[in-house]
Amino acid sequence: MANWPVILNISKTHLLTKIKQTSIAALGVTFGIGSYITLVCFMTGLNTMLDDLILNQTPHVHVYNEIEPSKQQPISLYDDLKGSFNVVHSIKPKLSQKKIHNALPIINYLEENSSVRAALPQVKTQIFYIAGSIEIGGNLTGINPVDEASFFNMADYIVEGSAEALETTDNGILLGIGIAKKMSLKVGDRVQVSPINGGIFPLKIVGFYQSGIADLDAVQSFTNVKTVQRILGKANNYITDINIKLFDIEKAVPLAKQIEQQFDLKAIDIKTANAQFETGTTIRNLITYAVSITLLIVAGFGIYNILNMLIYEKMNDIAILKATGFSGTDVQLIFMSQAMIIGFVGGVLGLIIGYVLATLIGTVPFQTEALPTVETYPINMNPLFFLIGFSFAMLSTFLAGYLPSKKAKKIDPVRIIRGQ
Repeated sequence: MANWPVILNISKTHLLTKIKQTSIAALGVTFGIGSYITLVCFMTGLNTMLDDLILNQTPHVHVYNEIEPSKQQPISLYDDLKGSFNVVHSIKPKLSQKKIHNALPIINYLEENSSVRAALPQVKTQIFYIAGSIEIGGNLTGINPVDEASFFNMADYIVEGSAEALETTDNGILLGIGIAKKMSLKVGDRVQVSPINGGIFPLKIVGFYQSGIADLDAVQSFTNVKTVQRILGKANNYITDINIKLFDIEKAVPLAKQIEQQFDLKAIDIKTANAQFETGTTIRNLITYAVSITLLIVAGFGIYNILNMLIYEKMNDIAILKATGFSGTDVQLIFMSQAMIIGFVGGVLGLIIGYVLATLIGTVPFQTEALPTVETYPINMNPLFFLIGFSFAMLSTFLAGYLPSKKAKKIDPVRIIRGQ
């Protein structure tokens, strides 16, 4: 059995007598782990912000009626030409309603699905914003504001006013920031809108919406579902779109296929709608983790080199220890314990430095129109990163101590003493 009090006491003496080398070894671990924590917290924070920019308001499944050409043309229904090969040019889309037939029962059916977190109705229409004699084309979307804020983070893009104000104000409108600037409007003013089928409707501005995409902010506004239905002169069951939020995004593809087959509607899943963005996210994450792992590996090699040199400098000490009755295993444990102490101290300091640097970065002002509610650089303080960093510090110092200490275990003390 190893005599741990004696082994640890000798390890402490070695470390303190060579305090400069010990400090350098510990600092190698500290800066390696500190750099890893800082980088991975910052980069994953940025990646999450970029993902949120696109995916926050994107439904996992978007259901609507697609305007498309008839699959069967009249000529193919003519019995006398059944066996013929018919080619029809310049096929026009069939006349179809934008309305989703039986939308409310479909929403109720979807919400009963255990994988569906929410299924929210929308009514989309094209309108004109009227400013004196000027008419500006745009889009008006009827929503359930509080639900949209809860499930699709809409509140993050409301720069003035609130979703609750839109919910409680009859004939209220959440105006795109681009339109507001063009027409010099402020919260509390009234703006007139006109649907494409005619009529003029005054709406009270209860807030401004800013997505960060200038072209969208120059045309898009929101109001209550009932308000749009009233503007269009439609019944309460007039719904043009259903946005579905799932508990597990991976179930979006099969659910979209199921909806298309079951209800004869167009259903676009989030992965299909954002295929290019998904690729960019994957590449960014790959680069982040590749650089992070490289930092850890470089730190590990530095620790190995320092401990290796430390053991070669302690050859005389090893010979004396063995000559006074210490076994090869005892000698190995002495140097292994030194390595683990260096790893522990360096790892803890690295975590502290990484946390402090990441926190400092998180206080640096960061302003972008893309995410108006973000005021500082985003930082992702995931405890898993700290666990990985500390685990690597201990693992790398274990390996860095094990390989040189294995050599020390086999050293012949007689040869060392004779060499003196």
